[in-house]
Amino acid sequence: MTPEDRIKAVSGFGFTERQARFMVTVMLNGGVCVPRQYAQSVGTAYGQNVNAFFDKLVHQGFAVECSCVHNRARVYQLRYQPLYRAVGEPHSPNRKPVAAAGVVQRLMLLDAIFSQPDLVWLSTVSDKVAFFTAASSCPPELLPHKSVGADANSPVQLFPDALPIGSRGDGRPVFIFVVNTWNSDDLRAFLQRHGDLLAAVPGWTIRLVLPPHFEGVKSRFEDIVRDELASPVSPRSFEELRWYFEQRRRPTPRENDEADRFRRIGRAFAGTRWRLLYRRWLTDGDSALNFATSAVLREALTRADGVIESQVLPHSYRHLSPLASLVRARVKGVEKGDLAPGGPQPPPAERAASFAAINRGSELR
Repeated sequence: MTPEDRIKAVSGFGFTERQARFMVTVMLNGGVCVPRQYAQSVGTAYGQNVNAFFDKLVHQGFAVECSCVHNRARVYQLRYQPLYRAVGEPHSPNRKPVAAAGVVQRLMLLDAIFSQPDLVWLSTVSDKVAFFTAASSCPPELLPHKSVGADANSPVQLFPDALPIGSRGDGRPVFIFVVNTWNSDDLRAFLQRHGDLLAAVPGWTIRLVLPPHFEGVKSRFEDIVRDELASPVSPRSFEELRWYFEQRRRPTPRENDEADRFRRIGRAFAGTRWRLLYRRWLTDGDSALNFATSAVLREALTRADGVIESQVLPHSYRHLSPLASLVRARVKGVEKGDLAPGGPQPPPAERAASFAAINRGSELR
């Protein structure tokens, strides 16, 4: 389904083309927005027209509204399922209730998208798979994925981070990651999942998106990216790492010499990077170690084919900290569920294909 197809489908519910374009962007990227984002996206002043648009969304049941405890801001979530069905995402998690902790990250993501109107954004799994199948030599089984389970036979979810990927006019992908916590585990896991794909494309950009109060530590997170991508282990260290992982999985006691070696190597690989890599290795096997030993990404950074950059957003989000959760109702507006609105409903679009449907012969095990 093309972007224009989605916009046309949403327009059929009684919205202008500009309104529909904004709504499609929101639905595909978190489902949550604030009025200033609409004003920015359509190039209008924040005033009567903006308020009228959001009043319509709430009163006609397309969205729910949630106020901050101190009433300094209001957040809106598009939840009306026929809208999501119209854009080909009837089961999108973006229409489900959101805990307060997740709202800020979604708003930051939307701000990052609207700040880069020159990029074409790939938001659905099917769009990303189609783009990288054509643009890279990365086989389907090495696309970013996460096992839904704890063993090698678990099903997989492609592009599980639910983050859009920008595409420049020359086809260069821009991978964005929203940083709104001091913990780096999610960032490292994101990079490990994307390592094989980054190695397969001719050029790429990793863009860290941060709130204003993180500006002073952006270099710390950039260093974490370099540590993951540009610090391959030597062949000897790789053999020790693999042995260590195999020993960690063993349920039987070790002999004395093995126990000494296990403790020694364990101290060498005690960091967060290796802890997360071990978790991937349990489900993906030795293929999870490919990018940890390859110098391809380090060389890409040296040649500037790979770029690490930070984007500090101009908006503060601290006033949203006492936000009432969108899970429960301090919410205005009635959620209509599957009831049809007055406007025409386009037929349901095909659900974004699962990994097995995309390439049944290469399904991960």
